[in-house]
Amino acid sequence: MATPTKSEGLTEDGLALGLTARHIKMIAVGGSIGVGLFLGSGKGISVAGPSLVLVYAVVGAFIFIIMRALGELLMYRPVSGSFAEYAREFLGPAYGFITGWGYWITWTLIGMTEITAAGIFVNFWFPEIPQWVTALVALVALVLLNLLKVGAFGEAEFWFASIKVIAIVGLILGGLAVIIFGIGPAGEHASFSNLWNLNVEGTQGGFAPFGIVGILFAIQIAVFSYQGAELLGMTASETQNRRKVIPKAINSVPFRIVLFYVGSLVILMSVIEWNKFSGNQSPFVQALEQIGIPAAAGLMNFVVLTSALSSCSSGLFSNARLLKRLATDGVAPKLFDSTNRHHVPAAAVLASGGFMLLGVLLNAVVPEQAFQYLLAVCSLAALWTWGVIVATQMAYRRKVAKGLVPASDFKLPAAKILAPAVLVFLAGVVVLMAFDEGSRIALYALPFWAAALIGGYYLSKKFNPRHALFERPVVNTIETGAGSESASEKAIR
Repeated sequence: MATPTKSEGLTEDGLALGLTARHIKMIAVGGSIGVGLFLGSGKGISVAGPSLVLVYAVVGAFIFIIMRALGELLMYRPVSGSFAEYAREFLGPAYGFITGWGYWITWTLIGMTEITAAGIFVNFWFPEIPQWVTALVALVALVLLNLLKVGAFGEAEFWFASIKVIAIVGLILGGLAVIIFGIGPAGEHASFSNLWNLNVEGTQGGFAPFGIVGILFAIQIAVFSYQGAELLGMTASETQNRRKVIPKAINSVPFRIVLFYVGSLVILMSVIEWNKFSGNQSPFVQALEQIGIPAAAGLMNFVVLTSALSSCSSGLFSNARLLKRLATDGVAPKLFDSTNRHHVPAAAVLASGGFMLLGVLLNAVVPEQAFQYLLAVCSLAALWTWGVIVATQMAYRRKVAKGLVPASDFKLPAAKILAPAVLVFLAGVVVLMAFDEGSRIALYALPFWAAALIGGYYLSKKFNPRHALFERPVVNTIETGAGSESASEKAIR
């Protein structure tokens, strides 16, 4: 198809500029708040106690650095495929191939687990409905949603994220009322001093009852709770007024971390003594019950259900754009480079959803533990993606210094110090995974994962050595405005 012009309201990739500032703001919020906070924070409290608040704040600071590094690249050249395309440009074709296909596989697996989770959550109300039926209905609905105009996806994500925000803000306000006015069953013992005054038998007591060991084990739990924050990068090329909207969304990350993660955990462990939480139950449900909110479990089940649906929908959106970019680069079938009348990569959406159908099949025959292993593998893949984003930003800065590419107007501050610090931190998280039985399986799977992707790259290069991924020269974008495109890209098109 011919390359549309900007006047048609399309990107250079033929995608519609249909996401507004309102959509992007809430997509950024939704990407920062996942099932890991609502459910996984219970395990974090059990291993770290109140010091989990500090852990989430520190890990959140590293996530913000990663997002600023991604933002610098996005403002240099907004493009579909986001960090996979930047990895190809600045680190080489092998990194582009591995990052692109690796991320696509990752979100396919995550999509499988999310639709399975949806089946489990629906069974809370309707136990007679088979999980695979709910999983199938949810997947079909989300595929249809992603086939509509991109604004429909943005609107759905807006409301999904709004539900999460309302739930957390409601908890914080309700918890504050309990602490200040002594309302409800928890009012008698609710106090901010619960964060540092408790002396629980078998622990050191205080703010860090399990010492540095507990803090270290909580780090990987916090890291995995932030998985998906980078999805904002996949929306950049289809965002209206993106040079203003994207930086604002990224710069609001610290506020969201302080409010939704730090704020909610402070309230949770102030309303209920931290040792009263169960690692196998959502601390949000337990807190809402203690505050005295009717049907607390049902309300939180609804919130977590929408969170799972939001994650799967975002995964479909991301995978479709990645598959389109891989097709543009010649390492995926050319069919996936097309768009429908809504300027959505429909073939790529259908293919991505089709592979997620395996989750419906596996849902009936694979035990729950297997899905936990899949999630561990996906979490390791997320560490790779974040590492690639930072490494790419470092390579980009080196080319800027040499005058080979223009500088971005949204720079990562103190990049020479912060970027290497993030890489060291991510490597440390991988080491911590080796000491956790549930996460260790991902390290066992890593050689097979790497062999498959590296082998796929060399096979692709052997059988199709002249495709764009290997031939395309380094981009030298003359214009840094939104939607700018290099001369080399235009030649390829």
